[in-house]
Amino acid sequence: MILSALIWIPILGAGVAALLPNPEQGQRPRQVALTVAAGVLALTIFLGLRLDPANPHFQESEYLSWIPGVGLHYALGVDGLSFPLLALNGLLTFIAIYSSGQQTERPRFYYALLLLLSGGVAGAFLAQDLLLFFLFYELEIIPLYFLIAIWGGQRRGYAAMKFLLYTALSGFLVLTSFLGWVWLAHASNFDYNPALSSRLPAQTQLLLLIPLLLGLAIKIPIFPFHTWLPDAHVEASTPVSVLLAGVLLKLGTYGLLRFGVGLYLDAWVLAAPALATLGAVSALYGASCAIAQKDMKKVVAYSSIAHMGYILLAVAASTRLSIVAASAQMVSHGLISALLFLLVGVVYKKTGSRDVNYLQGLLAPERGLPIIGSLMILGVMASAGIPGMVGFIAEFLVFRGSFPIFPVQTLLCLVGSGLTAVYFLLMVNRVFFGRLTPALSQLPPVLWPERLPSLALSLLIIVLGLQPGWLTHWSEAQTALLLTGQEDIALVSSPRT
Repeated sequence: MILSALIWIPILGAGVAALLPNPEQGQRPRQVALTVAAGVLALTIFLGLRLDPANPHFQESEYLSWIPGVGLHYALGVDGLSFPLLALNGLLTFIAIYSSGQQTERPRFYYALLLLLSGGVAGAFLAQDLLLFFLFYELEIIPLYFLIAIWGGQRRGYAAMKFLLYTALSGFLVLTSFLGWVWLAHASNFDYNPALSSRLPAQTQLLLLIPLLLGLAIKIPIFPFHTWLPDAHVEASTPVSVLLAGVLLKLGTYGLLRFGVGLYLDAWVLAAPALATLGAVSALYGASCAIAQKDMKKVVAYSSIAHMGYILLAVAASTRLSIVAASAQMVSHGLISALLFLLVGVVYKKTGSRDVNYLQGLLAPERGLPIIGSLMILGVMASAGIPGMVGFIAEFLVFRGSFPIFPVQTLLCLVGSGLTAVYFLLMVNRVFFGRLTPALSQLPPVLWPERLPSLALSLLIIVLGLQPGWLTHWSEAQTALLLTGQEDIALVSSPRT
């Protein structure tokens, strides 16, 4: 029952945090949430030690007939595609709770929502029933809406409502695809069973794939369905942005791998060229918009849109190497974006501004933010794909695995990767270099507890960059099974064939 524990311990912990007495004492809900998150993270590590990366099938499976009348089963399982994201969720949830500090406004509700969000995301990554995945996929909307609407910035109401409308539409489209698959494949239940897709011709699969792609494109998000993300990031608090960029966006890319490729393999061949082109457009658009931003949070938000385009390109290519690369890029982006949002949050907390035209000289060793500035430089280097960090190996694998199938789109994404250095160097040069302005000469010091989350993520980014096999070996066996008999499926759509 270890998989159920990863879902229900944080959900039950949310109930405990919400019902604590003396709500004015904000530390008590935080201590409960930290304890629960630490326990879940430890349990996730224990799960990783039990798993066999060479086994391509689902492990630690749990199966229970829940509502047999509609074919809904409580079916859970973990494999090499889902475990790295499950571990990422556990790590970033702990960091988000730790970084929240002492909440003075409705602390019980706040920490309960963070734990509920963690349980819902874990359920989506572990679900092996289509309807169960949909339920967890929708569950995360509720806590995230309130986290933005209550603890967000001045335009939090607008950003939260926009997020709600977009993601609700995303769920509706995903459910439409699942219902159509069960009906047309004559499945007796909603169990995840790719073998049943052989009953569907490629044209029928394509009709079912289209709503799934639209729904997941909103969640990822991919241009032109991206407009909710910058607003959500700008108005959300720092811990919520960490979870939003680091974990929540991966529900969309995970869905592409698990259900897009897994259920509609024949139709994927037909859609792959368009998806690769859309990934390249999204990468260039996100990078171009990031260059024009004056808010540090918006720069990081648009960089996420660009990097999600790389994942779409890799999944579209659907070679064994590109699928492994997509999995690695999901984890890489989760770690790097979480680090960048944490650092931007510290800058905002100490200076009261995220405006790149106002901030200057924060790298000054005296009365500046030298350690935060140094970590920011490390973070942007990782995002730009500098060798020695996890961002480099993930992007290299994406481009190496995709180029034989979609050379033009891959080259365009390479241009987008080059632009990453441009917009982040512009931001770092304006904010951290130069002479510290008099208005910023008396900044409060950054305490070590405020630095620890960023230091931990930085260390992990470097370690996985130097030892990328520790990350990529999880998905290699599962990728081979996913493309069994269809290795390099996109070759059939390549002009060279």
